[in-house]
Amino acid sequence: MDAVHIPDLITPAIPVFILTVVAEALWVKKLRDEGREVAGHALKDSAASLSMGLGNVFINVVWKGVAFAGYLALYNLTPLRVGTGILAWVLLFFAEDLCYYWFHRVHHESRFFWASHVVHHSSQHYNLTTALRQTWTNPTGWVFWAPLALLGFSPVMIVVQQSVSLLYQYWIHTEAIHRLPRPLEWVLNTPSHHRVHHASNPRYLDKNYAGILIIWDRLFGTFEPEGEKPVYGLTKNLQTYNPFRIAFHEFFAIARDAMKPGSLKQRLSYVFRNPAWKPDEQSAPPANPPTTEPVRPSA
Repeated sequence: MDAVHIPDLITPAIPVFILTVVAEALWVKKLRDEGREVAGHALKDSAASLSMGLGNVFINVVWKGVAFAGYLALYNLTPLRVGTGILAWVLLFFAEDLCYYWFHRVHHESRFFWASHVVHHSSQHYNLTTALRQTWTNPTGWVFWAPLALLGFSPVMIVVQQSVSLLYQYWIHTEAIHRLPRPLEWVLNTPSHHRVHHASNPRYLDKNYAGILIIWDRLFGTFEPEGEKPVYGLTKNLQTYNPFRIAFHEFFAIARDAMKPGSLKQRLSYVFRNPAWKPDEQSAPPANPPTTEPVRPSA
């Protein structure tokens, strides 16, 4: 079999990331000088985010090939073929975005997956560098896009659309843009919607999982509009800028909890149930969403 070229849309965009981060920092400083309440930038925080982003790029040099090989194996197993025409790309746009929604939602609702995703939520600031604060434990995500290969979408198309989604989500990590026109706010994931997602306010926890389209959150009942001012970060924030602690702290916390005395069911619950799960909640009545959501554990 001939070697397959895996398209890379992220690396060529790095100069754009750098320029836009500088431009945003200057604009946000202007907003703060005018008295607007924005979290802005902090040098150590931004440096930590950039370190996480660079680490993710290096890890993806290897992981991207592994994931692609997985998609290719599944693609070769199925007799289905969607093709590569315009209609196929339109279908893939919606299908990939739906896969992203469930990938994102599960990574909030199961602690094992949250341990990877928590990295992206660990900053108490909200700016374009926050978008670059990415996980170093990528393998938790592959399975959520595997159905696309089984449905007959080309692996090359899958990784391209994943990159398009990731690039789209970069610009929504900002306080510099208030709201877009209402029709766009209704359909698209926007800075306003994503500020909600990164907030630790009780009413905002585990809301707005969208990638590009906010319609999935509206359909599945996880949408929350921006109202009260978002407070960014975790419900119990990390007091570190060390990239290695940011990357792995929750995995160590899971290991500590899973080694506590208790039944196998309890140990597995620490690993796979909701990040806020505690043993004494096994017999407790369920909380009433969305206003009484539990506090997340932290290392």
